[in-house]
Amino acid sequence: MSVSSPAGGSGGSGGAVPDRRSRARGLLLGGAVGDALGAAVEFWSWAEIVSRLGPLGVTDLVPAYGRAGAVTDDTQMTVFTAEGLIRAHVRYRSRGITTVPGVVLHAYQRWLRTQGETPPDDTAVDGWLSGESWLHHRRAPGTTCLSALRRVRMAGPYRADNDSKGCGGVMRVAPVGLAMAGPEQSYDTAVELAALTHGHADGQQPAGVLAAAVWLLAHGAASVGEAVRAALDLPAARRPEAAATVAAVSAGLGLAGRGLASPAELDALGGGWVGEEALAMAVACAAAEAPVRSALLAAVNHSGDSDSTGSIAGQLLGTAYGEAGLPADWVAAVEGRETLEALADDLAAEFDPDADPGREWEPDDGWRERYPGW
Repeated sequence: MSVSSPAGGSGGSGGAVPDRRSRARGLLLGGAVGDALGAAVEFWSWAEIVSRLGPLGVTDLVPAYGRAGAVTDDTQMTVFTAEGLIRAHVRYRSRGITTVPGVVLHAYQRWLRTQGETPPDDTAVDGWLSGESWLHHRRAPGTTCLSALRRVRMAGPYRADNDSKGCGGVMRVAPVGLAMAGPEQSYDTAVELAALTHGHADGQQPAGVLAAAVWLLAHGAASVGEAVRAALDLPAARRPEAAATVAAVSAGLGLAGRGLASPAELDALGGGWVGEEALAMAVACAAAEAPVRSALLAAVNHSGDSDSTGSIAGQLLGTAYGEAGLPADWVAAVEGRETLEALADDLAAEFDPDADPGREWEPDDGWRERYPGW
């Protein structure tokens, strides 16, 4: 099976199957582009969007936070997820033991510091990512993520003590699908990571579906729709606690099968403020097999959580079609582009399935300084 870029992407893929590096870049850059498209209108109703921007709503990057292409906490937390996954694997390769939720939790604590908050422990600010200045901006971070990370138990068990099912669990976990050995492991790991901040099953299970779908796309699924359907068919997705997620995302797939959804049709799926609705709305756009540019615009033109639905749709589309399948003008304008490209390249390299899992580092290559294993 293979995936080629539909019309409306960057026009540079030539129908070629994206390689691992291109898919990793596509995931991070696509998520950031969708996030940036929705950033300005995140809290606007569709009526407000039309009133301020015209009858077509969002048609291009709308300035937010002082610039066009600005991203929000969705992209910020996604890059710290990617960093945490790399550092967890570095720890495993150097020590033979690791805990992915524990190491990624430390990454989220470093993100918390970028928001001007004080973590509950003395999490080391090392590695390279925390030094990226563009991440040190407060862009309407989710209150659930903030409050959970302020009081989470760093010694484990790594689970939030709330009953939130907000979309902050699903919008940040897509890189898990590029780091695990299979779709089931991707599913379970993403659920664990969402549970660090969101205690309700509906805030956790969508994360598992998204990560499994990303894995399937990265390993040959022919389309976003095929990948999402297969992710829903996993045994984990048939747990009773996944019922709401399965129903919502199935509705999104059904909508995608009828073509690109209208704002009213997307609003009928929900507001996107909770996990299963955000994933369903993103899937309704990303799985419609429309041009990438059109699908990304549809994902933010509604009354709900536009930056999160745009970001998730962008992650799926970017993984499916690779970096070259994304609109090049939007990619060039997105905040933090060079950081996202570098991090994606490192993610692809660290989890290269052809690399020797027991490989060591040369003393002067700086990899362990770049990604300390904690």
